[in-house]
Amino acid sequence: MIQTIANALEAQGYETLTAVQEAVTDPALEQADLLVSAQTGSGKTVAFGLAIAPTLLGDDTHFGPAGSPLALIIAPTRELAMQVSRELSWLYGKAGAIVTTCVGGMDQRTERRALDRGAHVVVATPGRLCDHIKRSNIDLGDIRAVVLDEADEMLDLGFRDELEFILSEAPSERRTLMFSATVPAAIAKLAKSYQKDAKRIETVSEAKQHADIEYRALNVHPRDTENAIINVLRFYEAKNAIVFCNTRAAVARLTTKFTNRGFSVVALSGELSQSERTNALQALRDGRARVCIATDVAARGIDLPNLELVIHADLPSNSDTLLHRSGRTGRAGRKGVSAMIVPPKMKSKANRLLGGAKLRVEWAAAPTAAEVNAADEERLLGDPAWAAAIPDDAETFVARLIEQFSPEQLATAFVNLYRARASAPEDLTDPGSTDDRPRPSFGPSVWYSVSTGRTSGAEPRTLLPMLCRMGDLTKDDIGAIRVQQDHSFVEILESSAQKFANALGPDMKVEDGAIVTKLDQPPNLPRGGKPAGRGPNDRGPKPAAKPYRKSNYDPDAPSAPRQPRAPVAAAEAPRAEVSHDKPQYDKPKADGPKFDKPKYDKAAKPKGERPPKSHKTERTPMKPGAKPKPKSSGEPSSAKPKAKAVWKKDGPKTDGPKTEWGGKPKGDKPFKPKGGKPFKPRGEGTGGAGGTETSTYKRAADPSKRFTPPGKIGKQGGKPKNNKGGATTPRRDK
Repeated sequence: MIQTIANALEAQGYETLTAVQEAVTDPALEQADLLVSAQTGSGKTVAFGLAIAPTLLGDDTHFGPAGSPLALIIAPTRELAMQVSRELSWLYGKAGAIVTTCVGGMDQRTERRALDRGAHVVVATPGRLCDHIKRSNIDLGDIRAVVLDEADEMLDLGFRDELEFILSEAPSERRTLMFSATVPAAIAKLAKSYQKDAKRIETVSEAKQHADIEYRALNVHPRDTENAIINVLRFYEAKNAIVFCNTRAAVARLTTKFTNRGFSVVALSGELSQSERTNALQALRDGRARVCIATDVAARGIDLPNLELVIHADLPSNSDTLLHRSGRTGRAGRKGVSAMIVPPKMKSKANRLLGGAKLRVEWAAAPTAAEVNAADEERLLGDPAWAAAIPDDAETFVARLIEQFSPEQLATAFVNLYRARASAPEDLTDPGSTDDRPRPSFGPSVWYSVSTGRTSGAEPRTLLPMLCRMGDLTKDDIGAIRVQQDHSFVEILESSAQKFANALGPDMKVEDGAIVTKLDQPPNLPRGGKPAGRGPNDRGPKPAAKPYRKSNYDPDAPSAPRQPRAPVAAAEAPRAEVSHDKPQYDKPKADGPKFDKPKYDKAAKPKGERPPKSHKTERTPMKPGAKPKPKSSGEPSSAKPKAKAVWKKDGPKTDGPKTEWGGKPKGDKPFKPKGGKPFKPRGEGTGGAGGTETSTYKRAADPSKRFTPPGKIGKQGGKPKNNKGGATTPRRDK
């Protein structure tokens, strides 16, 4: 072994190496690719640090000037990457190595500057490392070794594409080491693709999983799962404990509840920023927090020296996750406990997980309140403070206590003060009980009104701890809580009412300025919390359904004859629907179109004029032999085809002979069609009344071709009823 590395191990307190560390430091494997599987907590981080040291240093004892990295260490999570960086920093510290981290959630610019200054070893997460490679922030040309830590977890998290990209960018003349607690088929396939004649190392201790961990499966009633966790925490009183949940919502809920119960709690989940997650782990290491509520983001590689208890609030999804969760405790020869909270419906899943992990567990009930108190007494009696001498500055005070109080009073006060420092244990229901009877009678009580309700976000789970804290009460002093829209009603034991009033003071105020008012009598509320009696929105009972007639379900049965419909008065008769396909007239076509009210501008047209008789939408020539429409003067027209009107200020213009009512003013040049083509007015485009028969459809986007004024019924392109036009835009001569 390299001397500087040996000195670092000695300074860290290593006397012997673990089985996996001994295996990877075999001189015969110094230049070989390795596929290593070992149980969690067996020292794999130090193992691969020792394995790649000869590859990085060669015959030297110290690293040269930092430049392009010589080794890549890839970890699945940010926390594990930071932990690996710390381990390698002290392992390679005496050899002068510079270790740099590149993880998600950190500033990329800071990482890029660190890479520009140079590093010997880079520890990174797959996603962030890919970003730096694609941005050309890191040079992989000098890479001598690549280590994939917890490779199976990286594949489970969906990093396969990133891993293949990174390995394809690294030089082919490199060592590739894969470390994992298990070696599934996907890992074996990846090893075949990117390793050369890899040597398989499987430690002997792997045959018996986690020998230093005591596994316990606790049967609990479905409604007591959270209370059972509280009792387990109180029973063991571990220096550090992790409670694993499956969802972020469960983490937030348990964090709030345990904080209200007096536990020093931190949360760890994927929705937190990197700085928040780092601070949470540091609080556990420093002792500022004792309990960590976490998702599976903390199930891999996190090493907390004082972690003695792991609680599975939610059962994991598979056996491997169970092993990795439990492996946070019982590390490096230390003892630990892994407790599973198992409601009756989850017992079969728990057995399946335990069988897949090849674990033997002790099935029992969760610790009761009496067992928690008994454990407290044992810890109290075994405390070394009993043998400690009296402090010099407290001799007078001790003598005063002995003189003023009896031994029984001193012991009682001491026990009460000791118990007040920790949360009270919970009374649990028998796990095998199926009796969901309501709570026993609450006893004489007093009702109070609190001026906060649903609109203010009030809930029983928030009101209960607030009233207990502000009113010097316990949960047993509070009965029913009924939350209304703008206020809430709370039931308090009559024996605790005076203590409650004294704690609130004369203002009777609680948090957020809410005012508490004592009621003379209980509110008239049902159990559901809604006001009693019929309210303005209460529709009453639903009327009984009418019986079905026989004809509804028997097709052969005769139905009752339909009653004749009563006549409808003319004023009440519904207005007939008017079709917009053709213009509607009040009288038959033979009598000519007439209107009830004059709708024409008398100033724009001479007297006696009326709209054209025809109202057909299509332009069709007159039938052979038909007489043309007479002029306003009474003389017949000589035009054979029916004219198409183009409406102007002075009336329509036709493509036939000029008429008095549709012609141009005197002095204008008369219209002469060319080539028999229909007239196309200048500036009208391809559509409109002056176009061809199908010209209306050529410019459907023109709003003037589909606009119909209110009260004018007619198809697009049809002849208008008056000089204002129906389907065309009026054109005025300048």
